[in-house]
Amino acid sequence: MDIDPRRLRVLHEVARPRGVMRAAEALFLTPSAVSQQLAQLEREVGLALIDRSQRRVSLTPAGRVLAGYAERVEDELAEARRELTRFTERIAGPVRIAAFPTVIKHMLVPAMRDLAERHPKIVPVIHEVYGQPALQELRLGAVDVLITEQDMSLPTLPPASLTTRALYVDEYRIVAPPAWAEPPRTIAELAGAPWIAGEPDQACGQALDRLAALHGFEPRKVHVITEFGPTLALVAAGHGVAIVPALALLDVPEGQVRVSEIREVGARRLDAVTRVSRTRSGEPDPVQAVVIAAIEEATLALSSGLAGHLAHAPG
Repeated sequence: MDIDPRRLRVLHEVARPRGVMRAAEALFLTPSAVSQQLAQLEREVGLALIDRSQRRVSLTPAGRVLAGYAERVEDELAEARRELTRFTERIAGPVRIAAFPTVIKHMLVPAMRDLAERHPKIVPVIHEVYGQPALQELRLGAVDVLITEQDMSLPTLPPASLTTRALYVDEYRIVAPPAWAEPPRTIAELAGAPWIAGEPDQACGQALDRLAALHGFEPRKVHVITEFGPTLALVAAGHGVAIVPALALLDVPEGQVRVSEIREVGARRLDAVTRVSRTRSGEPDPVQAVVIAAIEEATLALSSGLAGHLAHAPG
């Protein structure tokens, strides 16, 4: 049988020398709602819990047994609340986060607003560094949380000393100059095109090499650029086409580039990476866990906003 713990609390209040009226006041419910909750609890356990043969509400033997358990549940919940209060008091201090510009702007800034409201004692410290230098800083303890990117085609095999938590799957899009009469419709159309490519160890660089190998062409890389801002500026100026993640397109004014409808380009995954560090209680570092949770919440808000932005992007 499934017992709703919320209804156990109702039974617990009624079992105390209060009755339905006083229980309703304590629970901020109407007497009718209290009676309905008790009736539903009786259906869940398949037994009569309330003796309705008398004018004053009293419990049946089964009701008294269950009320005893309900009291223990309330005591355990009260203890849990006290423990969580002590836990919350420990949520303080600096958390050093290594990330790159698109993540900083669209994920970390919203997460910092949330942290400032919920956990004002946490102080995020952001360092714009990525790739192997960032990984080195994480291993040496110079940063606490590292946001990484990687082409989805590559396996995620974190070292034993690190732990990885998936944050976001960021779909690639191919962008072309606005002067092109039509955006590219197939990968074959791009075999001879000039490319503004990413570095080979970056996700977009990995994606272009993968795409070229899959379709049997050697990409003509006229520029190799690290940041998405300069990449998109070169595309807008007509110097070539590029693969960029959808997240980068949030910063592009309407009409600056043409966004292709080609969808078989793949995606990059964004992960939060931390050192395997345990507290004396055996739990993960609570401050880092809170920060990562705030970043995860910020990514949820991205999906709807990004879908609407891409729907209006010129194609």
